[in-house]
Amino acid sequence: MMMIVEYLTFFIPFYLIGIVMYVVRALKGPTIPDTVLSIDCLGYALAALLVIFSVYLQSPLIIACAIVLTLWIYALDVYMSKYLEKKELGE
Repeated sequence: MMMIVEYLTFFIPFYLIGIVMYVVRALKGPTIPDTVLSIDCLGYALAALLVIFSVYLQSPLIIACAIVLTLWIYALDVYMSKYLEKKELGE
């Protein structure tokens, strides 16, 4: 188990760099789709980081939070795509 934790901690700086880049793109995005895409990537990177921390802390509850976060991001995708197409949600 310890070898897996050491292997996963190698990826934490890469996720943190990616998160910073996604935040910058979300704040400076020239269009709304760019901002939505960067927020999606930010959310999925945060969910992956939560899974890494869950393995590191040996807490399955954090994985449940990551699953809820990914489902929320998917709902955001659906709502924003309908908003950008200017259609109702039932159509």
